[in-house]
Amino acid sequence: MAEALQSPGLVLLAWLLGGLLTLIGTLSNAEVASMLADSGGEFVYYKKIFNRFFAFLYGWANFTAIRTASVASIAYVFGQSFNSLVTLPHLSAKWESITVLGFLTPFDNLGVKLLTIALIAVLSYINYIGLKIGEEFSKSILYIVLVSILGIILLGLFSGVGSWQNIQSHGSNYVERSWTDPIFISAMFTALLSAFWGYEGWSTIGYLGGEIKDAQRNLPLALVFGMIAIMVIYLLTNFAYLYVLPIDQLIGHSGNSIAAVTVIEHILGPVGGIFISLLILLTTLGCTNTTILASPRLFYAMAKEGLFFKSAQEVHPQHHTPTKALIFQGVWSGVLVMSGSFDQLTDMLIFASFIFYGSTALGVFVLRIKMPDAPRPYKAWGYPVLPALFILFCIVLLVVSFISKPREALMGLTLMASGVPFYFYWKDRKPVSH
Repeated sequence: MAEALQSPGLVLLAWLLGGLLTLIGTLSNAEVASMLADSGGEFVYYKKIFNRFFAFLYGWANFTAIRTASVASIAYVFGQSFNSLVTLPHLSAKWESITVLGFLTPFDNLGVKLLTIALIAVLSYINYIGLKIGEEFSKSILYIVLVSILGIILLGLFSGVGSWQNIQSHGSNYVERSWTDPIFISAMFTALLSAFWGYEGWSTIGYLGGEIKDAQRNLPLALVFGMIAIMVIYLLTNFAYLYVLPIDQLIGHSGNSIAAVTVIEHILGPVGGIFISLLILLTTLGCTNTTILASPRLFYAMAKEGLFFKSAQEVHPQHHTPTKALIFQGVWSGVLVMSGSFDQLTDMLIFASFIFYGSTALGVFVLRIKMPDAPRPYKAWGYPVLPALFILFCIVLLVVSFISKPREALMGLTLMASGVPFYFYWKDRKPVSH
């Protein structure tokens, strides 16, 4: 984000805009969720809003390009952080430069990738042998996450190392441009893609809609207030980063480095870098585990509907977990890890995600027409203006992403389209009765 915008103020603005736009999407999603709360999230919603085919495309996109890429990218941060503590082996430059299809780099950063795949396998196994174990693991790490973030913020702001001058100074390559300049718009959207990856996952709570007590009331509250809390946390954390380090130094450490490690090393030296790397190892363990835990419910719901691999509906007789769905997710996440870089994964999943975020917002209008008298425990705030603006933004983001990140956009679209033959093979299969 710093490299794209070259300005601390613009980086913080990108986080704020990303949060506000995601919040608008959340407010729209909350109306649909309050009406149609059930396990499976948008897969269930889209069957009622649009049709079975669109619901399948959503589920297939999550399997091939969204949820599995999210698992892969979060676990990748674990591998990067471990690499900052213990340098992992890598191949020669000749091997690392090998590409597939001109842009996939399976052998680049191989040590990190292999560790990432190992982490996905271990956490998938933890969730395989017991849902309760996975839940308790994530819950215990949540407290460590919150304490760690608070510590980073306080250390950054009150260590005496930072300066307001850092916040006010632009990067050495900064060029003043108007907000209507295509170069500025492209740079801002590039930064927003990164911010949206940070906010990504807010709709996952919809997968648990059938298991939440008083879902019609509590699901919208969880979506809205959770989103606001995360916005505040991200803004404070990134303000602390930019307060401590001049933006040029952050840009100089971009690539495979982690901002938190760079900042804490600047404050506390190598010992601080080791400490924060250990914390990131622990927190990314929890975040990866939570993502692995939630998503198989979607694939399980698809299989029950007859629109996924039949064995994905199997539940372990002893552990009561969707075992095959977990295995499918873990294997494909590993394939995505090997396919390329962290940035490719995150840009691809955000592009694919916003196709469906916009579709859910459109669903608010569709349901108001199709089901005008249905109970709506929560109504989208600012309707019809805010949902319409969010839909428009989703369209613009997709167009700009396609222009600025054509490979990642095409990869996402190709993976989504790969499900079409499967749909026509599965579409006549009868749903399994509950």
